[in-house]
Amino acid sequence: MFHIIKTRKIYYVISLAIIILGVASLMTRGLNLGIDFTGGNIMELKFKNAVTLQDVRGALADYKLEDSQLQSGGDNTFFIRTKALTQTESAQAIQGVSEKLGGATLLRNELVGPVIGQELTKQAILALIISSVLITLYISWRFEFLQAIAAIGGLLHDVLIMTGMASLLQIQIDNTFVAAVLTVIGYSLNDTIVIFDRVRENLRMTRKEDLGELVNRSLWQTMARSINTVLAVVFVLLALLFFGGSTLTNFVTLLLIGIVCGAYSSIFISGPGWYDLRRMQKDRKRTSKATA
Repeated sequence: MFHIIKTRKIYYVISLAIIILGVASLMTRGLNLGIDFTGGNIMELKFKNAVTLQDVRGALADYKLEDSQLQSGGDNTFFIRTKALTQTESAQAIQGVSEKLGGATLLRNELVGPVIGQELTKQAILALIISSVLITLYISWRFEFLQAIAAIGGLLHDVLIMTGMASLLQIQIDNTFVAAVLTVIGYSLNDTIVIFDRVRENLRMTRKEDLGELVNRSLWQTMARSINTVLAVVFVLLALLFFGGSTLTNFVTLLLIGIVCGAYSSIFISGPGWYDLRRMQKDRKRTSKATA
């Protein structure tokens, strides 16, 4: 077994390199914001013939609207959310889709602004702030404050990498992005708490053991659990990615990146990060005693 604590700086550098790459992409390419954040048209069409989501998406592709959000309302009725279109563009798209799929009745065609997306962004940021505060209080109460700081650092690591990769891969950002981020935060935090719980148990049993050796042993003792959990989730997500249809692609891709990143940060960032924080705390205490 390789020594995770002794080689921890390698993992720090790997994470830093990925984050810098993501930040560079954010600064140069930005995020591929979907209509949830930019606004767009909402159309409701009732088709005369039985059609599928794939049929509608294929017809929309003729007008470069294949990335639109589609939802079946039953009885051959479909809700279509596209980017913002002019009256001429929307009329042409509606007419073309109707003709290609055997005729359709337009029930609604509205242009909406990005107000919902702006409100969603505010609520997501507020949720992250509140959850970070609650996480800090909970881990500080159950374990110690330094472990709370290390856990928050791991979560911030996950969010930065997910956002950077979304920009780098130009994954469309819609309301599912917020759901994916919050899901990964919960997963990553749970894995981190399991590791910290094992560290606490080992500290109680062997207080004379070198801290680095103790943390490394704790990480390896929980390694099988972490790997088995992430593999179980990854297998399900891969099945959804290949067989779940194009409407799930963005969400599943983000979850795949986040789940793997969350497992990595719990093992190689949060655990070693707490070790460094604990060691720095001891060094400051020694320095203050020496100068007293």
